[in-house]
Amino acid sequence: RGKKKQSHLHLGCPGGFGVPKDGWRICLAHEFKEKRKPFQAKDVSLTNMIEHVSLGVRYLRWWYRKTQVEKKAPFIDMFRALPLRQIYGAPLGGIGGGSITRGWRGDFCRWQLNPGMYHYKTVIANQFTVCLRRCDQTVYQQVLSMERPPTLQGWNWGYCGEYAFYHALYPRAWTVYHLPGQNVTLTCRQVSPVIPHDYKDSSLPVAVFVWDIENKNDYALDVSIMFTMVNGSGHKDDKSGGHWNEPFHLEKDGESVSGVLLHHQMPVNPYTLCIAAREKSGQEISHQTAFSPKGTCSALWSDLMTDGRLDSPKDSSPPTQKGEEVAAALAVSCSVPANSHNSVEFSLAWDMPKITFGSRERIYERRYTHYYGTKGDAAPSLSHYALTHYSKWEESIDEWQRPILQDGSLPAWYKSALFNELYFVVDGGTVWVELPEDADISGGLRPEDGGLPAQPEVVKDYGRFAYLEGQEYRMYNTYDVHFYASFALIMLWPKLALSVQYDIAGSVVQHDPTERLNLMNGRYSPVKTRGVVPHDIGDPDDEPWVRANAYMIHDTADWKDLNLKFVLQVYRDYYLTQDEQYLKDMWPICQTVMETELKFDKDGDGLIENSGYADQTYDGWKVTGPSAYCGGLWLASVCMMCKMARVLNCESVYQRYRDILERGRAAFDKLLWNGKYYNYDSSGQSMSNSVMSDQCAGHWFLRASGLGYDDYQVAFPKEKICSALKSVFDLNVMSFSDGQMGAVNGMRPEGVPDRSSVQSDEVWVGVVYGLAATMIHEGMIEEGMHTAEGCYRAVWERMGMAFQTPEAYCEKGIYRSLAYMRPLSIWAMQLALNNRPNHGKTTDKDVGQD
Repeated sequence: RGKKKQSHLHLGCPGGFGVPKDGWRICLAHEFKEKRKPFQAKDVSLTNMIEHVSLGVRYLRWWYRKTQVEKKAPFIDMFRALPLRQIYGAPLGGIGGGSITRGWRGDFCRWQLNPGMYHYKTVIANQFTVCLRRCDQTVYQQVLSMERPPTLQGWNWGYCGEYAFYHALYPRAWTVYHLPGQNVTLTCRQVSPVIPHDYKDSSLPVAVFVWDIENKNDYALDVSIMFTMVNGSGHKDDKSGGHWNEPFHLEKDGESVSGVLLHHQMPVNPYTLCIAAREKSGQEISHQTAFSPKGTCSALWSDLMTDGRLDSPKDSSPPTQKGEEVAAALAVSCSVPANSHNSVEFSLAWDMPKITFGSRERIYERRYTHYYGTKGDAAPSLSHYALTHYSKWEESIDEWQRPILQDGSLPAWYKSALFNELYFVVDGGTVWVELPEDADISGGLRPEDGGLPAQPEVVKDYGRFAYLEGQEYRMYNTYDVHFYASFALIMLWPKLALSVQYDIAGSVVQHDPTERLNLMNGRYSPVKTRGVVPHDIGDPDDEPWVRANAYMIHDTADWKDLNLKFVLQVYRDYYLTQDEQYLKDMWPICQTVMETELKFDKDGDGLIENSGYADQTYDGWKVTGPSAYCGGLWLASVCMMCKMARVLNCESVYQRYRDILERGRAAFDKLLWNGKYYNYDSSGQSMSNSVMSDQCAGHWFLRASGLGYDDYQVAFPKEKICSALKSVFDLNVMSFSDGQMGAVNGMRPEGVPDRSSVQSDEVWVGVVYGLAATMIHEGMIEEGMHTAEGCYRAVWERMGMAFQTPEAYCEKGIYRSLAYMRPLSIWAMQLALNNRPNHGKTTDKDVGQD
């Protein structure tokens, strides 16, 4: 396979102040040659279309009712998929307080202020502008944007992107601008408080922009940086009227900040945006409280050009009239001596303390209100805290990232992928809310009856957490996908991972008999069956946590893999946190879901059977009888039940599951092992011997949970696992797209992709990262790295999908579901790498302990 040439995307322009070596780098003038289209209903093959024609008719009826009658957005829209915009950069803000994405060309272009609901609009007036002055004369003034918009034509647009590059190493990003003909370099460093094991600062809805100014001339310059921001997000409600701005100044603990508050007065989820700057000796902060972001806007431009400062009126602006928009500007001026450097600091904060979801039934308080209150007046304090504490954030980020960045055995692409894929923890429609005093998450079954406490300590202390399956697949905490993505949470914010588990556990005992149409089979069945893990906890356009399970494809009782994934995560999380109370609380729930699963062991061989579309993760792929995927998850779950029973001294339970394990192992081997790998299923049909990339998923979780080839793992002999992984590598990876695009889900033994379903010939990025982790656990480090590298290179470098990694792509032309949860599974690779022989003792922080 040899060494690859370094991509031009990682070269960019030279220079910049303090820009790290590792990360994702791109010239602002770059244009991606590859253009892909989203998967839509018309892309279904004729064979699959005929097979699913009834499903298509039912979906179309449901879609019409949802969009045309109810006037709501369907949680999956097969007819209006998002087009690919190759523009996104690192999102701003901490976890769960809403997010704003700033693109790699500097545009504010993706908004998620209302929880879980996205608005894709580039707000052209949201910009940074530089003004250079020499001897009291302005010699250069430029909007730092390549755009040439039809509005604001009084400004100097059209910065040449050839002179700039963007560099992302999440949660930070750097944009370096060389000012042509000026011998001046600006480096904008974007910092968000996304800090592992920090549950306070990581919740804050704020980001900091540090502008480092390098004057390489033999004479001094006066430099001003202006930050302009519209009151709103480019949504139609920006013109609804009643919005207003006001200047503020806050001095605290010997530090002062000044800025403008932009009050967005909506009847539902009102919020305040805040642009602020830190006062420093020798610098001057000035502002324009309000200007119209329409027309030429020459007055603001001339105001800055005259003396590098703004007029700074003291009064608030009047509320906007309906149809009117308002924006604000903030400028910081400083002197930069000859051949020297100076810096200025801005912050952007947003305060939406109380939120309601689409149904507006309940009011939730965001997690940061635990520290800043719920009155909606926190923006000045948030800004002050950010500007005076961001250097400590950066120290913590450096401490966290340094061991990985300095590990010479790890390739540069991996370091970029590992940290940059974490964007989804913030920008996955994420909500993190306080647990109300009267809340009961137990589902109604108390500990003495085999249930949970009404308010488990970890949920009471750390709140409730939810993130979307994807920005286009709008379901919170989709559990079959969280199975993969959860590695990021359990390793970096383990308390949030445990909080999710308690929420899911409480829902297991619930039963909702409401009959609902299942789109797949056209039959009606209960929304939620007791003893079954829910598919998700709801749609943000409805009422998450209250009405869970937005998914409508199957009856919940058919989702065999969800229960198994619950058991696997329970023990893995216990292993990584050593939280004994958590294990004791989860133990009765694990027994409940395993008893539900045992109903599918129809012939008593210790192995559960599938029928139809019976495992949720691969719901487009028919299964008949025991399968490699669900069968492997089942045996791994039985192994973990044995392990947990021993830890909790439940000998009778141990003996029961040990007996099941012995019978199941023999059946699994007899029905599925073909001498080289595990067949897809045991039906003997034409496609049953396809090579499934994810066939070792159960074994992967055992290894991630510290279980080796001992008595608990007799189901998966090492020689068979290694043979299966080698088959996957040779066929699904190296025989697919010249080995340069990761692992295709299904491959025929003769070396052509399995095209029997809409999913079998796709590459799923998150599954590939999990597969790579499995390879690394088995000592196949080179193969694992090569497998994962194909996905990173394809997504981030060729397809232009940075900070919107999709669920899936095909070899040519098509992608599906942008900005998806599952790729967070790359942190499973890091867990596997941490456990390499001779890697050194794994620290508590590496494995998720606080």
